[in-house]
Amino acid sequence: MQQELDNHWRRWLNPHRRRPGSSRPPLGPGSQQRTAIERDYDRVLFSTPVRRMADKTQVFPLDRSDSVRTRLTHSHEVANLARSVGIDLVFNQRVAAGLPEALRDIPALLATVGLAHDLGNPPFGHQGEDAIARWFELNRAGVLDADPGLTGGMKADFLRFEGNAQTLRLLTKLQLINDDYGLNLTLATLAALVKYPTPSDCLDPSRVTHKKHGYFQSEQALMDEVWAATGLQSGQRHPLTWIMEACDDIAYSVLDAEDAVKKGLLSFSDTIAFLRHEAPDDPVLAAVCDAAASEHQGYRRERLSPDELNDISMQTFRIRAIGALMEAIGEVFIESLPAMAEGRFERELVAASKAGPLLSALKACNWQHAYRHKSVLRVELTGLTVIHGLMDAFWYAITRREDPDDPASPRATPLAGYIYQRISENYRRVFESPGNPMPIRYREAQLLTDMISGMTDSFAVSLFEEFREVGFVPSTRA
Repeated sequence: MQQELDNHWRRWLNPHRRRPGSSRPPLGPGSQQRTAIERDYDRVLFSTPVRRMADKTQVFPLDRSDSVRTRLTHSHEVANLARSVGIDLVFNQRVAAGLPEALRDIPALLATVGLAHDLGNPPFGHQGEDAIARWFELNRAGVLDADPGLTGGMKADFLRFEGNAQTLRLLTKLQLINDDYGLNLTLATLAALVKYPTPSDCLDPSRVTHKKHGYFQSEQALMDEVWAATGLQSGQRHPLTWIMEACDDIAYSVLDAEDAVKKGLLSFSDTIAFLRHEAPDDPVLAAVCDAAASEHQGYRRERLSPDELNDISMQTFRIRAIGALMEAIGEVFIESLPAMAEGRFERELVAASKAGPLLSALKACNWQHAYRHKSVLRVELTGLTVIHGLMDAFWYAITRREDPDDPASPRATPLAGYIYQRISENYRRVFESPGNPMPIRYREAQLLTDMISGMTDSFAVSLFEEFREVGFVPSTRA
C-alpha cells in the first residue's frame, strides 16, 4: 500500500509547468535551491491580486478597525495553518516517505494554495458573489439569453458566479507575465488549488466536492490537462485540497468568532456559553472551553479593562480551539488517504473528525451573532448597490462599440470609451485576443466579471461615485 501511495504522490506533486520549456529538472536531496513548487508560493505572494486582498472583506465590509481581519490576513492565516499540517505530515506521519522532495514540496504546496484560495473573490466578500449572480439573473433576457450560441454551462458560469472558479482563471489567464499562461504555476499546485473539480452545469449538492463549481467553461481544457498530468480522474479532488479546505474552515470559524468579540457583538463569556449549549456532551468542545474558561478566571484577577479581558481571553480560546481542530484533521487525513486516492472520500475533514461538533458550534455562533448582525447586513446592501451600478456601467462600455463582431473596435460613444478605459488593460487584452475561442457574448460577460472581481472594496465604492459624477445613469444604456 505504501509503494502504491508513493506512486500516487509522484504524480500528485508533479513539478512541471504548462508553458513549454519552462520546467526545470527536480532538485536532489539536500539542495538549497528552491523547488518548482516552492517557487509557486513566491510567484503568488508577489502578485498584485494578493496585495489587493488587504482591502477586501473577510466578514465585516469596509471596517475601519485595523485589528479586524481582511481577506489578506485570513489568507495568510490559512496558508500558515496548511503549511503546519504539511510539516507534521511529512516529518511526523511519514507521508510520502519514499519521495525525499515531498519533505519540502508538501508544506510549500499547502502554503501556496492556502494563500491563493480566495484571490478570485469579488469585493464585499461572498455577498459580492451573490450580487454578481443576481445581476445576471435580473438581466438574463438581454444579456445571456440574447445569444442562442451560449450553452447552458456557459450561462451557468455567470448565473452561479463562483469566486473559486475566478481564482483559477486569475492565476492561469489574467495575471499575465508575457503570454497566456498567467503565473505559470506547477501542475501540482493548479490541481490542489481547485476546491470543486466540476463545471457549473454538473453540480451535485449531495457531494462535498461538487456542491459548487471550481472552474469556468473557458478553463475546461486546462483542467483536462491538469488532471491527466497529476493522475487524477475528472472530477476528483487532489488529496491536499482537503487539508486546504479544512484549514480555511478552521481559520474563518475560529477567527471570525474572535473578530466578533473584538467588535463588541458579543463577549468571551457569551461565546463560551453559546458553544456549551450547542454541543453540551462533546468532549473536545468541553476540553477547549474548560481550558479557555480556566485561564479567563486567572485573567480576571489582573487589572484589565473589559475590552482587554475579552481580547486576551479570546486569544487563549483561539489557541486552544485551533490546536484541537488541527490535531483532529491530521488524524482523519492519514486514515482517509487511501480512499482519497481512489476518489471515494466525500466528507469534509473536520466534519469527519472528532472535532466536528466544535466547528459546527462555532459556525452556528458566528451565523447568529456576526454574519447576520445589522451592521454587516447594512453594508452588504451598500455592496449590492455598488456592484450592480458598476456592472451596469461596464456592460454599457463593453457592448457599446462600433463593430459588434470585433471586441477591439472603438467604443461608440465618448462615455463608453471613458468607462472602457477604466477596465484593467490585461483583462481587456484577454477579451480582445483573436485567439480567445469562446463566443463573443461569453467573452463580454467574462470581461465584466473579471473587472468586478479584481476590485477592492474601497476602489469599487470610489469608482461607483466617479461614474455617477461623469454622468452615467441607467438611461445612458438606452
